[in-house]
Amino acid sequence: MRSQVMGIVNVTEDSFSDGGRYLEPEKAVAHARALVAQGADIIDVGGESTRPGASRVDPDLELRRVVPVIQALSQEGIVTSVDTMRASVAAAAVEAGVSMINDVSGGLADPHMLEVMAEAGVPVCLMHWNTSRFGDAAGAADHGGDVVRDVHQRLDERIEAALAAGVRNEDIVLDPGLGFAKTAQDNWALLHALPSFVAREHRILLGASRKRFLAAIPQARGLEQNADPATAAVTAIAAHHGVWCVRVHDVAISRDAVDVAACWNTQGGLGG
Repeated sequence: MRSQVMGIVNVTEDSFSDGGRYLEPEKAVAHARALVAQGADIIDVGGESTRPGASRVDPDLELRRVVPVIQALSQEGIVTSVDTMRASVAAAAVEAGVSMINDVSGGLADPHMLEVMAEAGVPVCLMHWNTSRFGDAAGAADHGGDVVRDVHQRLDERIEAALAAGVRNEDIVLDPGLGFAKTAQDNWALLHALPSFVAREHRILLGASRKRFLAAIPQARGLEQNADPATAAVTAIAAHHGVWCVRVHDVAISRDAVDVAACWNTQGGLGG
């Protein structure tokens, strides 16, 4: 099976890449349709930016941003995910027809999130983000000298907490959290260790799209800051190693990348 491609729809004012472009529900839905046409398997809808230094938005505003978009897309048969750290938003998204809950805090930002995840009975993504202040990822965390070991250990802790809350084991997806309170060196170390994450029991979602450490590659040659080609390269590597899903802004180029990896792995077949 080829890796899945998750297209990003930010219904926000201040996301680092496309904040403000899809704030109106109609524009967000149209953008999601375009991403599906380009090859997205899942649309991840978020109403609150998690870029470095971003401030948290009012819960009601987040609800008003994401629920109409998820409802419209679900009615069209488009598979959706909700990118939220709030249990109330996750619950409302489930009622609107969402197929997955994607929490970058791994259930730590809201004490009721794991309970909502358990009741929802849909796949849930638990991301690694070692910070005491959710909504501000400006500084890198201390990973004890071994970021790979630290991320594995903390993901184990989130799995235990989710299972204790009643989340089904088969519903758990893990994300190593590239760019979240991590240095460029941390991010490269995690990418190099992708086989160790893919070897885990749970599916792996990878979000490298347009991250600062990838934008630094063309910048080092004095070129315009465009991280999409580097993102596609990471997508191809991730897909080759068997990552379940990649979360990206530019769907078309990353869909080509996962298809190339599928052809490589199956010697010419797309592998599903």
